[in-house]
Amino acid sequence: MPTARRLAHEFLDRRGLTTIFGNPGSNELPFLAELPEHFRYVLGLHEGVVVGMADGYAQATGRPVLVNLHAAAGSGNAMGALTNAVHSRTPLVLTAGQQVRTAIGLEAMLANTEATQLMRPLVAWAGEPSCAADVPRSLAQAVFEAELNRRPTYLSVPYDDWAAELDENAVIDRQVRAGLAPTEAQLDELVATIAAAKNPALVLGGDVDAGGLFDRAVALAEHLDLPTWVAPSPHRLPFPNRHRLFRGVLPAGIAPVSAALTGHDVVLVLGAPVFRYHQHVPGRFLPAGTRLIQVTDDFGAAARAPMGEALVADPAPVIEALLKKIPAKETARGYVENPEPRTGEKALHPEQVFAALRDTQAGDTRYVVESTSTNSAWWRQMDLRREGSYFFPAAGGLGFGLPAAVGVAMGDPDRPVVGVVGDGSANYGITALWSAAHYRVPVTFVILRNGVYGALRWFGELLGTPDVPGTEIPGLDFTAIAAGYGVEATTVTDEDHLRTQLKTIPDGPRLIQVDTEPTSPE
Repeated sequence: MPTARRLAHEFLDRRGLTTIFGNPGSNELPFLAELPEHFRYVLGLHEGVVVGMADGYAQATGRPVLVNLHAAAGSGNAMGALTNAVHSRTPLVLTAGQQVRTAIGLEAMLANTEATQLMRPLVAWAGEPSCAADVPRSLAQAVFEAELNRRPTYLSVPYDDWAAELDENAVIDRQVRAGLAPTEAQLDELVATIAAAKNPALVLGGDVDAGGLFDRAVALAEHLDLPTWVAPSPHRLPFPNRHRLFRGVLPAGIAPVSAALTGHDVVLVLGAPVFRYHQHVPGRFLPAGTRLIQVTDDFGAAARAPMGEALVADPAPVIEALLKKIPAKETARGYVENPEPRTGEKALHPEQVFAALRDTQAGDTRYVVESTSTNSAWWRQMDLRREGSYFFPAAGGLGFGLPAAVGVAMGDPDRPVVGVVGDGSANYGITALWSAAHYRVPVTFVILRNGVYGALRWFGELLGTPDVPGTEIPGLDFTAIAAGYGVEATTVTDEDHLRTQLKTIPDGPRLIQVDTEPTSPE
């Protein structure tokens, strides 16, 4: 009779979850035993890095991925990275080892007495099989819940369950599919509203890019000549940032969002919450006379919105209906040039670094960005015209940049990957360098070293608390750290040297440390 382990492996194989990211402990070894030869196990040296790599991999591939964590302690280590995966709606399937069943109540070492509660409310679903015979079904539910909710799920399994022999009823071979199509009446009503608007606007969220709708969103904006914003706090870029219709990223405050949308009678929001604010700047949610219509397949985002109307549906058929049923308008197509980069006095300005990236890297490069104090410089100098070009920590949880860059590069080796990471952020996921070196992942890490937590300083000014401690981090040498992990590294201090380094094509990981002047996000 087959074991629970064998049935689990066979189910994962059928679902295409044959790449596993993990950092194993003793409780996890029974699950990992006898893995099929074509499975790939990607080792990370810290659970936060493991989840960050898996997050990047799943976003690059557009498919769920399995993550194997260690009991309560390892799962706890992963929770910071998990917040980013939750808000990017990444379908991670987290599995964790549990003590043998007879030892859980005794609270033996490595027992998790409330395993299903540990990761809530972050995960969409958390479970632990009631018995060994329920292991395959529980694993299938974890996978299907992740796919349907587009959020991480969590399954704790007592490690003595994996060797249990099960009968044919334990075999799980089924399909579960989602289908959130709007009705014709809903589409007709929306089309009529947009067609009748005097000055409509479009706001796009990260789900547009994650759903493969980047090009269709561009076509919609051009077809209807719609001024287009990206929703606040974007983790993906759903529209070319130098397009003539692009109006920028909406500010992450209530009053400034309202100010930006002033004058528009209808605002159509596709694939985004309304809105993910950050800075508390109170005011009206919307300008007087503005009607907002949100289209999202995220039930939670629709339910918690404080204003506007929501249609819970896949944005794709909405885009197609608008393209088909409303006549095209004369539109401003094409792209605008980037401004001249600002220059630094004592070190390179971040705009000089980003201009160098723009000029030297291939047009299809994927950028994983975790340099939070350089946002305004980034959008001024970059020119991103392809889908899947931009990834950012969706919850603002530090430690995303380095591991996610590794995961993105592993998930799509056909496109170059550059991780742009601040020196403060880099420390949270630094062990990802070992994984990059061990698996020879061809990713370029650009570390912006300014010796401060720039975003924190900016927030200190915003909150009227400029004199707080802990905002300076001098003395970091990432070239020495990278060498210790086996990654080729160099330091650059001038623009010519930076451009020379960036023009070389790596066959493995490399790190470029760039000294830059501190800046603020806005």
